[in-house]
Amino acid sequence: MVRRSRLMLLWVLLAGSPAVGQQWAEKMFETTTHDFGSVARQAQAESRFVLTNIYLEDVHVASARPSCGCISTGIEQPLLKTYEKGAIVATLDTRAYRGRRDVTITVTIDRPFYAQVQLHVDAYIRDDVLVEPGAVVLGTVDRGAPVEKTISVTRTGRSDWRILAVRSPNPHLSAEVVETTRQWDGVSCRLRVRLDPEAPVGPIRDHLVLLTNESQSTGIPVLVEGRVASGVTITPDTLFLGVVEPGETVTRKLIVRSKDPFRVTAVTSDGDHFQFPPESGDPPKPLHVIPITFVAGRQAGKVVERIRIHTDLDEAPPELATYAVVRSP
Repeated sequence: MVRRSRLMLLWVLLAGSPAVGQQWAEKMFETTTHDFGSVARQAQAESRFVLTNIYLEDVHVASARPSCGCISTGIEQPLLKTYEKGAIVATLDTRAYRGRRDVTITVTIDRPFYAQVQLHVDAYIRDDVLVEPGAVVLGTVDRGAPVEKTISVTRTGRSDWRILAVRSPNPHLSAEVVETTRQWDGVSCRLRVRLDPEAPVGPIRDHLVLLTNESQSTGIPVLVEGRVASGVTITPDTLFLGVVEPGETVTRKLIVRSKDPFRVTAVTSDGDHFQFPPESGDPPKPLHVIPITFVAGRQAGKVVERIRIHTDLDEAPPELATYAVVRSP
């Protein structure tokens, strides 16, 4: 009770000081700045400012307003419980705008207390480089299946322009540049992007960077997006159990799916806070609903465990992360 009172007193102090209030809100963000660099015309350019609720109270993001129409914003999961993640998504309009853009995004949080956080986005939208389509869209790819997509890149105004290399932060993405035309007024080429069969399950959202022979250029980003799908999926993919009392039990249901019928042979975790039902002996089917029970221990603090679903399919068991906070007695 004393600890809870101190926590609420701290919130009151934070709410009464705008400068300190700004700090508690900023601490939730992984970063507050992003530089797109030089962006081609019509290219899709998007940045996610990820934030995590590190507090016991629920946090609500009310709005995210940019200072320029060249940026549109979205809020992923406005209401965040303890340890839940959300994001402010900033999308650059490369069709209607050109030149240098320095944008401030004002994020307003209205719960548990009012605060504002300033996010900063920089970009230079080029008029002489065109990417069609604006991104490499891989779509949904089955795990273990290679995929290749092609887009075109055009540079006007220089006949000696070249793409020297393509840099990728994702080791499973590679690209090949194939020149198609070179004339006095510009150069056109095709960018073949490949995803190798070893890519892990999960979303893909990376920017390839085209390194050119322009001395002042830091590279031209090209968005690559898609998803590698497992044969077996779990919903939800992350489980937040909230703030619980010592010894309290919380039961949730997991939905496990596959395009082919399968059996669940076991459910395991890397800790000792969960109880799972015994193997049911049900016949193979494409969907299973599995109840799991979290039993809070006596030790206060954050609990993080991973749950794995074992099946009779020939693939690695899918897993999900679980989070809970055990309140101090």
